[in-house]
Amino acid sequence: MGKPTGFIDSGREPPERRPVTERRGDYREFYLPWGEAQAQEQGSRCMDCAVPFCHMGCPLGNVIPDFNHQVYKGDWKGALATLLATNNFPEFTGRVCPAPCEASCVLSINSDPVTIEYIEKEIVERGYENGWIKAEPPAERTGKKVAVVGSGPAGLAAAQQLNRAGHLVTVIERAGYIGGLLALGIPEFKLEKNIVQRRVDLMAEEGITFLTNINVGVDYPVDRLLSEFDAVCLACGSTQARELDVPGRDLDGVHLAMEYLSQQNRVLSGEQVSDEERIEAEGKVVVILGGGDTGADCLGTALRQGAEVVHQLELLAEPPDQRPASNPWPQWPMVLRSSPAHEEGGIRDYSILTKSFSGSNGKLEKLHAVRVEWQEGEPGTRPSMVEIPASEFEIETELTLLAMGFLHPEQDGMLAQIGVDLDGRGNIALDENRMSSVPGVFAAGDAARGQSLVVWAIAEGRETARAIDLHLMGKTSLPHSLPNHG
Repeated sequence: MGKPTGFIDSGREPPERRPVTERRGDYREFYLPWGEAQAQEQGSRCMDCAVPFCHMGCPLGNVIPDFNHQVYKGDWKGALATLLATNNFPEFTGRVCPAPCEASCVLSINSDPVTIEYIEKEIVERGYENGWIKAEPPAERTGKKVAVVGSGPAGLAAAQQLNRAGHLVTVIERAGYIGGLLALGIPEFKLEKNIVQRRVDLMAEEGITFLTNINVGVDYPVDRLLSEFDAVCLACGSTQARELDVPGRDLDGVHLAMEYLSQQNRVLSGEQVSDEERIEAEGKVVVILGGGDTGADCLGTALRQGAEVVHQLELLAEPPDQRPASNPWPQWPMVLRSSPAHEEGGIRDYSILTKSFSGSNGKLEKLHAVRVEWQEGEPGTRPSMVEIPASEFEIETELTLLAMGFLHPEQDGMLAQIGVDLDGRGNIALDENRMSSVPGVFAAGDAARGQSLVVWAIAEGRETARAIDLHLMGKTSLPHSLPNHG
C-alpha cells in the first residue's frame, strides 16, 4: 500500500468533461484528458483493503488494488500487465462500464469510491501510446478451427482467448461492422469507433479472421458451420427488443432505440441513408420510453441532432438519491443515476404508462399516457402498478424511441436451425461446461445470460473460450473468469 492516508488526503476527482455547449455540437468523446499526477493521486485513494470487495463487484475479477497501487507508484507498464491479465478490453470497460467495482469499493460505505473505471482507461491508453499493447500471435497452432458467431464483446473476448490457445478462429458477423453493440449500439460520444477498430486490427494481426455481412442461417448454411469447424461459439447477443403493444405502435415516427442508434453510427461512419429511411430528431419533440443507459444514449444523440425538446419517460418510480435501508453496501445501489447526456438537456419523468399513439396520414403526432403509482405487496412479491385516476395526459411528438430493453436472442433462423435448447427465459440453455444441447456448440454473453453489461460479456466470452479449449484439447491453460470458479 503506497500511501496509507491517500483516501483521507484526497477526494474523488474523475476526469473533467468537455463543456455541454461544446460537446452537443459534435460526436467526440466527452471526457478531457487526465493528467498523470491526477491519476496517480486517485490511485493513492485505494486502501488495499484486507477484503477487497471490488473483486466481488467486478465480474472479471480484476486485481484492482494492485493496479491502483502500481499507478500511484508510477509503474504504468506493470499496471497494464495486471489489468490485461483479467480484462481483454479495458479500453471498452474504461468507457462504457457502469463500474460495479466502484459500487463495491469499501470507501463507498461512507465516502466516494476510488475512480477505478477512469484509472482503467488511463492505464490502457498509456499502454497504446507507449507501444506496450501490440499484436501477439500464438507461438504454435493446434490445427483446430473454431467459429465465433457474433462480434460483440463476448464474441471478441472468446475469439482472443481461443486464438491465444493456438486455435484458428473465424469471427462471423451479420452486420457490416465488427464490434456488435460496441460498433453500432453505443454512441460515438461514449465510445469512438476508432477505439473499437484499433483493437479489431490488432486481433486480425494476431491471426483471427473476421467475416462481415454474413448472416448464418440465411446466406451461410448452418450445416456448413457445423461441418467446417471443430467447435462453434454462439455470441449473437440478446437482440429481440421488448416491444410496446399499444394502439398506434405502427405509426411512422415510432422506432426501436437500436434502429435509431445504429443508423446514426452508420451515418457517422460514412454510410448513405435515404431520406425515407433516415430517423432524424432535428426540430422535433422527441419522446424516449425507457430510463436506462440506452434511453440516455438516445437522449444524447437526439440533442446532437438538434431536437427541439426531449422527454425521457420511465414506467418505474423515480429511484431515491441515497441507498434505502433495504439496499445496503456492498449490493449494487438502487439509486438515481444520471449520465453525461442528462447534463446536456432533456426532461425526465417517472411512473408513466404509455397507453397509445395517435396521428394522421400514418404519421405519429401524439403520445397518450397516464401516471401510475407503485404499491408494495406482501413480502416476497413484486410491487403492483395502479393507474392514478384522472392523470391522463398527452405529448405532441413526431419521434418516439422505444428503449425498453431486450428479451432474448432471436430464436428463428440460426438458433432454430442449429436446434439448441432454450431456457425458461428464451436464452440458449447451457450445461456446466457452457455447451448447448448440440455437441460442440457453445454460447457466451447475452445470448446465454440475457441482456447484461459489457464487463459480463467479456467475462462470459473468456469462460466459454476456456470451456471450448478444454473440449477440443482435453486440457487448458486458459484461466477461469466467472465468479463461481476458482
